[in-house]
Amino acid sequence: MEILHTFLLPSAWIALLTLAFLEIVLGIDNIVFLSIMSSKLPEQQQAKARTIGLSLAMFARIALLFGISLLMQLTKPILSFDTDWIYISITGQSIIILLGGLFLLYKSVTEIHHKLEDSEKTEHIAPKKRISFGNVIAQIIALDIVFSFDSVLTAVGMVSFTEFGYTGAMTIMCTAVVIAVLVMMFFSNPVSKFVNTHPTIQMLALSFLILIAVMLLVEAAHLAHLTLFGSQVSEIPKGYIYFAIAFSLLVEVLNMKLSKKQKKSKNGKLKMKT
Repeated sequence: MEILHTFLLPSAWIALLTLAFLEIVLGIDNIVFLSIMSSKLPEQQQAKARTIGLSLAMFARIALLFGISLLMQLTKPILSFDTDWIYISITGQSIIILLGGLFLLYKSVTEIHHKLEDSEKTEHIAPKKRISFGNVIAQIIALDIVFSFDSVLTAVGMVSFTEFGYTGAMTIMCTAVVIAVLVMMFFSNPVSKFVNTHPTIQMLALSFLILIAVMLLVEAAHLAHLTLFGSQVSEIPKGYIYFAIAFSLLVEVLNMKLSKKQKKSKNGKLKMKT
């Protein structure tokens, strides 16, 4: 009855739609990572890896939502360090986000390094030896946990337990997560195909992952209340990051259209000559 009463409220539907939209936005970086990692597998396994990865992301977020009391305890300081010029209060949440940022930074830089290497060095290596299906899924799970923390914290901040009650609030948050993951599953294949068939987009996506990794590192420092010489580290607003990503993609799309027009004009001139 409490769930039915909750969804009779207009504010519940507004909260659900808003949260689902935010979950999709926060899941963009997850789709990019999935696209790049799944591209290292044989073509017949790529869609399966993306589906499993997104399904695991959904279950990880729902599990974290139900373990919300544990999540809140992770914000309590574990270790503090205070001197004349530095102060830091380390929490479990800041450690997880820090490790996730470092892992994402390492993977992004490593992938860029492989892309820039001479292709002759890798073309004789069998795909199975380079990376296995289980290895890809394990790396996806590791990043899913980190991205899930951001998603869950957003959900908890958006939905009022006082207004909707515990059961109603949990229903809204879980429903929003399921909707967001289903939308991401629907668009994951075209997004992955687009990213993997355009080398410049793939390199741009890896650069975005570095940007997101740096954002996670700064966020970890902010959550640990890191203060240097009296100035506390502030988190980077996510709106700036997503605007930079959207603007860069727009510029790249315009460049792709321009190059297509130039190729068409060159082909037309060659036909005229012949």
